[in-house]
Amino acid sequence: MSESMNRRTFLSYLGTGAAALAAASAGLGTLEGKASALSSTADHLFGFSTNRVSGFFEPIAPSKEDKLVLPPRFRYDVVAAYDDRINPAGEKFGQGCDYNAYFPLQGSDRGLLVTNHEYTNIFSLGPIHNDQLTAVQVEKELYYQGMSVTEIYKNEQGVWKLDPTSTYARRINGFTSFELTGPAKGSAAVNQAAKVQGTFANCSGGITLWNTVLSCEENFQETANHAKLDPTHYGWVVEIDPKDAQYRKKHTALGRFNHENTAMGLASNGRIVVYMGDDKKDACVYKYISKGTYNKAEGRANAKLLEDGVLYVANFKKGQWLEVTIEAVSKVLSSEHFKVPYGVSMTKEELVQRYKTQGDVVTYCHEAALLVGGTPTDRPEDIEISPFDNTVFICHTNNDTHGNIHGHITRIFEAQDNLAANEFDFEIFAAGGRQSGFSSPDNLIFDSNAQLWVVTDISTSSHNKGVYKSFMNNGLFVIPTTGGNKGVAMQFASAPIDSELTGPFFTPNEDTLFISVQHPGENTTDLSKPTSTWPHRKGDKIARCGVVAISGFKLS
Repeated sequence: MSESMNRRTFLSYLGTGAAALAAASAGLGTLEGKASALSSTADHLFGFSTNRVSGFFEPIAPSKEDKLVLPPRFRYDVVAAYDDRINPAGEKFGQGCDYNAYFPLQGSDRGLLVTNHEYTNIFSLGPIHNDQLTAVQVEKELYYQGMSVTEIYKNEQGVWKLDPTSTYARRINGFTSFELTGPAKGSAAVNQAAKVQGTFANCSGGITLWNTVLSCEENFQETANHAKLDPTHYGWVVEIDPKDAQYRKKHTALGRFNHENTAMGLASNGRIVVYMGDDKKDACVYKYISKGTYNKAEGRANAKLLEDGVLYVANFKKGQWLEVTIEAVSKVLSSEHFKVPYGVSMTKEELVQRYKTQGDVVTYCHEAALLVGGTPTDRPEDIEISPFDNTVFICHTNNDTHGNIHGHITRIFEAQDNLAANEFDFEIFAAGGRQSGFSSPDNLIFDSNAQLWVVTDISTSSHNKGVYKSFMNNGLFVIPTTGGNKGVAMQFASAPIDSELTGPFFTPNEDTLFISVQHPGENTTDLSKPTSTWPHRKGDKIARCGVVAISGFKLS
């Protein structure tokens, strides 16, 4: 950065668009304020060359307050919170809100908001005795997880509101039926199931090129165990249509593991590519490439592309994408030089018995990926494709087992900028720690000025302790991806006590940012003494996770 342009001046120029920024300081380089024509992505900004401003703010300092802290001039409305009534049938907004996706109905100011609900806690279940849930608690656990479709709008005063009269609004949860698709459907691996009960542990997600939502089942094991449900029916990528309550699928071709999110793009040959992370220590990064090609005119019928394709895993040492197929697994297991790789606890004989079909491979995907040479990494969470240059950003949140305490953001460069390439290179785009001001990156989103918005996921048990003291509560950060401030994190928001911010999503005109406040007061053990009471509703004595609409962005 030039001496004549300090940090605050730089930020103010983010509010005037790419041309003004370039003119202000040649030393900063040029930001491209429109999406790349290299290939389509399912990022919600693609096709909206708005060059609207998502920056132009004064960075805040870390905070320990039980507040959602924003820069001067910005404000927020709580559009939906745990247990709010969402429709005439009286269905209630879920708990553990995470991913958000917004679909306009009338301009940008009325639309459908799809929200994931990852898990439940003491504020919905009450105290749990001897680690055993009652039948009533199991019912609540299944009900309050899953997804919500709500209708929201901005009124004449500029305040975002929930419309409880909506005919679209509904819950999708642990009681909702789903159709399985792909190689595991009806297979022995899932006990011959073609339809399954429910979705839960829904973490992040993504949007398809045909405007449906992909929701990811992450830490499903505990809820499946509590409800005595078949665990092989969970851990998949779920597809729903916000406008069609009858459309519900689980796509087994995308593999079964602790899914964080999906990032969908279009390869140079017209095939669909879906990137995915597996949110646990020593887990892999995946991508799926469809066999067929995308046809925009077919609309939702393109979903068949998620049923037939090839799943790949990243080998970071070789810079290669390796097939996760029954042929590849069988070849490895038949080698006389076979050794059980790190991260796989089964013997060769047990592995040979497990992997007979592609249905087995996708159902027990984590071990299969390690067998074929996938690289164990440090909790790969959110993955996003840059709509500006086709590079792929991955949040590796952390892995204290190997000393990666604060995590990092990895950037993949596919060969020839083709998302379907077999080879890639990569860099560490930004590293968490004192030097950057953030720790444990989680969800990502781009704005139309090529800035990366990043939320953090420091475990609440570590907040304001040890090496995490300086970061205080979790937050939301903005990181330019080009120019002289490339890779420099600036804090935009600080979350309430015991919470994290999740699921950032802009309206198409970028005048509003939706984001979830997840699990405030999570460390509460006595309901009479909650550690947080956010959002501080009058007379309310508990914390309620919720989705907020942040406004105050200056438009160019």
